[in-house]
Amino acid sequence: MKIAVLAGGISPERDVSLCSASLISNALLSKGHEVAFIDVYEGFEGSDIDSAFATKESGKTFSYSIPEKEPDLEALIASHGGRRELIGPGVLDICRKADAVFVGCHGGMGENGRLQAVLDCIDVPYTGSGYIGCALAMDKHLSKTLFRYFNIPTADWMIFDPKTNTLDDVKEKIGFPCAVKPIGCGSSCGVSLVHDDSEWEAAISYSAKYEATCLIEKMIHGREFSIGVLDGEALPIIEIIPKVGFYDYKNKYQANATTEICPAELSPEKTKEAQALAVAVHRALNLGNYSRVDFILSEDDGKFYCLEANNLPGMTPNSLIPQEARAAGIAYEDLCEKLVLSATKKV
Repeated sequence: MKIAVLAGGISPERDVSLCSASLISNALLSKGHEVAFIDVYEGFEGSDIDSAFATKESGKTFSYSIPEKEPDLEALIASHGGRRELIGPGVLDICRKADAVFVGCHGGMGENGRLQAVLDCIDVPYTGSGYIGCALAMDKHLSKTLFRYFNIPTADWMIFDPKTNTLDDVKEKIGFPCAVKPIGCGSSCGVSLVHDDSEWEAAISYSAKYEATCLIEKMIHGREFSIGVLDGEALPIIEIIPKVGFYDYKNKYQANATTEICPAELSPEKTKEAQALAVAVHRALNLGNYSRVDFILSEDDGKFYCLEANNLPGMTPNSLIPQEARAAGIAYEDLCEKLVLSATKKV
């Protein structure tokens, strides 16, 4: 098969995307597919679209390391003459040439449904969720509203608009400690934990770097877990234990910053409960052939609370879903191929 792997873009998760998509491309090459690895923002300047596709025999491989800090997107845009168009030259031509697209663009248009809508318009199959599921999962307010509708436990929250809300509103409705989150970002970009007044301004400023309006969520203390859903079935559960602080951008992507246990040490009853909730979240948000759902197991009442659903989870071999798939006996290369074949309805 000819597979276009879309990566990069101009979202805060650009570096995560380039890392994941590089390794996805290598995996698909190893399975004998023709692969075009393309930065969806930078595009492809060549006139020969076929030359964009590498083969296993070419010996070409891809690699990218994630820095500790989020990318400087304004510098990237400036380096391209100030161009703010989200899709670069030649990208859609390459997608049309492919049998399928592996969407590896974390954050921004890669996860909020816009890229998926474009691919639907040109009738090219792609991995992951459709544009509706992506839009629902990416908007933390909408997704939590749906969780409540479907009786999926989630922490209390409010929307904070600095033009109309005050810190007193937050104290009255949510209280401390709380989490401050941009409504539409992933990879913990813009996320802070606030324990008292002294941490408030810095948290709001950090979130506002990404979006003016943010979500304030009551903090649930307990163990953190993540559960992949693959073709409608829950994978083994993974427990996440950051060595310092919480599961922020640095702890997610820097080596040895977090201890991850898979399968998680839970009773059979609790395992089934959490997996059933993950599938319920996946269905409530109308997600596609894979997703990952994050939970806190409250130390106060012993209930699982859904933090969020990831419609385009990280896909390096050491990312959470590949670890869970490996625990289920699915090798990384097979997982990448399975996702493409599932997208084209060939499994």
